[in-house]
Amino acid sequence: MKALTFRGIKTIAYETVSDPRIKNPGDVIVKVEQTAICGSDLHVYHGRESGLDEGTVMGHEFTGEIVDVGKAVKNLSKGDQVVSPFSTNCGQCYFCDIGLTARCTNGQLFGWVEGGMGLHGAQAELVRVPYADSTMVQIPEGIDSKHALLAGDTLSTGYFCAENAEIRPGGLYVVIGCGPVGLLTIMAAFEQGAQHIVAIDNVYDRLEMANQLGAVAWHLNENPILYILEKTHGIGAEAVMEAVGSPGAQDLAIKLVRPGGIISTVGVHTSHDFSFSPSDAYNLNLTFKIGRCPARYYMDILMPKLMDWRWDLDKIFSHELSLKEGPRAYEIFDRKEDSALKILLKP
Repeated sequence: MKALTFRGIKTIAYETVSDPRIKNPGDVIVKVEQTAICGSDLHVYHGRESGLDEGTVMGHEFTGEIVDVGKAVKNLSKGDQVVSPFSTNCGQCYFCDIGLTARCTNGQLFGWVEGGMGLHGAQAELVRVPYADSTMVQIPEGIDSKHALLAGDTLSTGYFCAENAEIRPGGLYVVIGCGPVGLLTIMAAFEQGAQHIVAIDNVYDRLEMANQLGAVAWHLNENPILYILEKTHGIGAEAVMEAVGSPGAQDLAIKLVRPGGIISTVGVHTSHDFSFSPSDAYNLNLTFKIGRCPARYYMDILMPKLMDWRWDLDKIFSHELSLKEGPRAYEIFDRKEDSALKILLKP
């Protein structure tokens, strides 16, 4: 089959690799109908994540059709249209039981093979899915498969970020970063009852999208700290939702949040230290929430909501390219060329 593989820093190849096959009775094989490039793929692309084997098939967002089924699979059949979260979930361990599916003790990330161990990704014509019964979600009739794809990662992550911010009507909330996750966080925060959201970024096209969603768009270079303090009479934001994953974003968040407020972080951080100290957190009575979204848990919440989601999710996709164009798609996405936001790939 054809796939996009990791061949070193900033090097993605479109090449022929072996077809995946059933290894365990609980596996299925999915014919990928669409996949996407995620911001976290760039951590691998730039070498910020070490250890990935060369030749690893990239990608963790996908929808498709089941074409082969292991003997132990009970809930799925050939021909089912399905979507997956970005990691597999056994459905039986302690963490799956409490809804923290992203920390499943048996789970694996799609697109991560290290030392010959791991799970190849979905930027390919076919993908193997372990623990299929508890990992895969059938796409309900009436839901656009592109929207279902978002539920497998970025929309779930945005919803998780907003939920961790403990939204209450009346307060002022801030979203730092207006990439796909940030924009979906804005939607989710409004969905959960927010009335006043300020969105901060340094890309004007993305700020315009945030404004169209109903947020107040504020450029990073226009002193957002002063603006938030003026709007809250010197108190600060009820919560700051950080969807960037950088020390600068973390530092800005703690300067914007009120004493007793919440910082909800879903941006993938790779730095070794916090940008603020324990004494900073103590003096603010800060609640700081960070971590990988348990996407599989949130997919069950979001699928019914997608039936009448009131925002245009199609706008999240800026490009639609073929899998063969994948190496170039990574360059476009990395450089934010042509106002790149989220790139959909079709095998």
